[in-house]
Amino acid sequence: MSEAEELLKSPAEWDLPPERHRHFKDVLMQQIDHDQSQDLSVRTPVRPSARRRFVRPAVLVPLASAALAGALLVTLSVDGRAPATGTTPSATAAGASVTLNRIATAAMASDTIRVRDDQFVYVRTLERSNKGDFSGPVRLGALHTEERWTAQDPGPLHVTGWILASGKDAIMPDRMIPIESPDAVRAGLHHPTYRWLASLPTDPDALLRRLHKEVRPVEGESRDQAVFSLIGDLISGTVMPPANAAAFYRAAARLPGVREIPDAVDAAGRHGIAITLEDTGFATRDEWIFDKETLALLGSRDYVTDPDRGITKETLFGTSAVMETAVVDAKGEVPARTASR
Repeated sequence: MSEAEELLKSPAEWDLPPERHRHFKDVLMQQIDHDQSQDLSVRTPVRPSARRRFVRPAVLVPLASAALAGALLVTLSVDGRAPATGTTPSATAAGASVTLNRIATAAMASDTIRVRDDQFVYVRTLERSNKGDFSGPVRLGALHTEERWTAQDPGPLHVTGWILASGKDAIMPDRMIPIESPDAVRAGLHHPTYRWLASLPTDPDALLRRLHKEVRPVEGESRDQAVFSLIGDLISGTVMPPANAAAFYRAAARLPGVREIPDAVDAAGRHGIAITLEDTGFATRDEWIFDKETLALLGSRDYVTDPDRGITKETLFGTSAVMETAVVDAKGEVPARTASR
């Protein structure tokens, strides 16, 4: 029996919020490899990253590995550990609010994309994540591609989407993997459909109150940090009406501790301006990276400080680049301009 399966027997609560998956992707991915080598069936919990990641509704992992995520989350909470040192000298608080409001204005001017309940939101990203051992230093893997199809059906659904990874260091390359939940879920934080997002308040203060009420911070995490992580997942992995996108950016501008970094580079090597918030509860820091001219979202970077692993200085833990977002009619369908990939 694998370590993850043993953890599933634990009476502890392992319902890890999807927005926190990204921080632990390296370990979860290693567990996937281990489970696959033992021919375990692949079942994945709701949402993405994700992670990371996405929106990822976040990172996909076998159900057994979701239990492992909970244990790792406890391991990474910084009881007596020095917090991340991620607030770089070039980061500024005053500029973050101004920049986020500029990004919101640009979002309001974007085209409205209509999405039906029977369609899928398609997102193609480039990814680099930690391939090092969990007990040791970070070792970033090779750049690879991930494609995700998120169902817009409001549910309840057991399978809320699908993911396909390709390239060196991709997890289960060239296999269409379901994003599966043991319990059927309806549209909401854990299954953010276009229709649900459109139903949210567009007043930033009202939206922030709603998010503060509905997010579920894990132990050691502030509610503001949980909201920041959730917004990051939503803006990178979904399609939403312009007014709602603008509201998310304006709500983020109201979070205490957000900072602007004048120059950051996404996984595709594109330079942009970044918005960041340091998570002192987990010694991590996330960045959202935007094009300096168009203010379109480019990607993200994740940093970690973990003295127990010998990581005494802030270290790049993972990076992504959003290459394409579209609406398609079926899982596995690719927008015409990338059909020849």
